Amino acid sequence: MTFRYDFAPTPFGDALAVFSPDGLVALDLSETVDPRAPWLLDEISQRLHALPQPDPGAADELAHLLDQYFEGEPIRFDEHVRLDWRLIDGFPRAALQEICGIPWGETLSYGEVAVLAGSPGAARAVGTACRNTPFSIVVPVHRVIRSDGTPGHYGAHPERKRFLLDLERQTAA
Repeated sequence: MTFRYDFAPTPFGDALAVFSPDGLVALDLSETVDPRAPWLLDEISQRLHALPQPDPGAADELAHLLDQYFEGEPIRFDEHVRLDWRLIDGFPRAALQEICGIPWGETLSYGEVAVLAGSPGAARAVGTACRNTPFSIVVPVHRVIRSDGTPGHYGAHPERKRFLLDLERQTAA
């Protein structure tokens, strides 16, 4: 199988977008200053057991959707972009698929997502699924919050989570 990659700009820097013939495999918002650093592709390559090839322009449609999203348009990415779920399965996949249905500007707690995904009491597993999602922003894990109403973290970037929640709340009103 052939995998391709390109980069899509976001307010957080360029995101690595990896595609298979079946759709988007991963959208990674890296912490590195230079998103084209080789280790980004190394991690994805290890998980795919294949080295994605550069394909400039492959992320153009996704980049357009991201632009619309960051301009405040309520985009539900899974309605516009085919997602290839090969990097995640089991309960984490079920949780992430439920998260796709959280409407723009709304939130659910980790526990509420666990119930929807069929495993009440698995709130911590939902948190792990959110942290390990292969689909940054595209699967809106930022909409999953703590049961006390506080946002919690977004990987190592709680400020990004706050930014995304604020963006959606401002434009939902």
